[in-house]
Amino acid sequence: MNLHTFYMILQQTLIITTFVIGMMMIIEYINVTTGGLMSKRLQKSPWIQIFFGAVMGIIPGCLGTYTIVSLYIHRVMSFSALIAALIATSGDEAFFMFSLFPSQALKITLILFVLAVVVGFIIEIFMKDRFIGGANEHNMPLHNDDDGCHHHHAVKSNLKNISFVRALLIVGCISILILIISGFIDGSHQLNILMGGQSEDSLLHDMTNAGHHVHSHDHDHGGEADWIRYTLTFMFVVILGIVIAAKDHFLEEHLWQHVIKVHLPKIFVWTFLVILALTVINMFVDVRNFVNANLFIVLSAAILIGIIPQSGPHLIFVILFAQGSIPLSILLASSIVQDGHGALPLLAESPKSFFISKGISAVLGLMIGIAGMIIGF
Repeated sequence: MNLHTFYMILQQTLIITTFVIGMMMIIEYINVTTGGLMSKRLQKSPWIQIFFGAVMGIIPGCLGTYTIVSLYIHRVMSFSALIAALIATSGDEAFFMFSLFPSQALKITLILFVLAVVVGFIIEIFMKDRFIGGANEHNMPLHNDDDGCHHHHAVKSNLKNISFVRALLIVGCISILILIISGFIDGSHQLNILMGGQSEDSLLHDMTNAGHHVHSHDHDHGGEADWIRYTLTFMFVVILGIVIAAKDHFLEEHLWQHVIKVHLPKIFVWTFLVILALTVINMFVDVRNFVNANLFIVLSAAILIGIIPQSGPHLIFVILFAQGSIPLSILLASSIVQDGHGALPLLAESPKSFFISKGISAVLGLMIGIAGMIIGF
């Protein structure tokens, strides 16, 4: 591996991390500003609970899943609604999927939503115990200190009495916008090579031998680089507006303490390590041929790794799909089983609920994966 390849890996890591963190900031803002959405009226209809659980599950990141797990622990939501949320969620990996292959990510999200609702309804019909594992009943804490994200007409005051965090975030947003406009954050070259799983030499070789270049699961990244550039520009203009108008509490407690300090380092490190590892592996192993010859082994690994209640390990299947090395069915199976770290509070409060829910997800993921192999998707 030469220095140029290492630089490309680092640049691709920065592109993906910037996109993911930007989406997280906007999701955090939406979550806080709609903090009164949950209501005990949900308890009156288990069917609405299931739909609500599935909707919260498909929200990228851990916030939606945390909410449903919290509601379940406090006996507001039923186990069927919990299962719907856990099947629907892809955790933080959803951010990566929408950044790398948005059209396919939307398709996966819709499939997960339908599966979540159907399985939730089946469980509601046949399972009598609505709170498996003795989920504890507590009063539900839902951001009582968050009385909204911003004051109207507070922009001048925010800028006049600017805090260190606000100033840092403003500088960060403007710097990212400059990098996008200057072309440093572009991604067209990196997406076509790194996300295509090819080195520059192999790409040139394939271009001169197009008639012999066949990949069974290739994806076209041509327009996705433009999509990333335009979306990042719009996203960080919006975030800049949020940073200027929002309250100090929201910036410091939610964006800085939660998104930046907690998520950014892990996202950057995991993204860098996965892309680096796959790049090195691609130098010595024909990943596509190995996967095509061992689909069931790869499917089994996706399901077993999906049981881990942590964002990061599952990212390898997202990158493999982006490279065209695994079919949609395996990524879908991985997405069904894994919940990111959204299910960690469930493991702490009700281990029985955690393992039963994982068992249901694993069986469903295995069925979908095998069906996909048979059908050929």
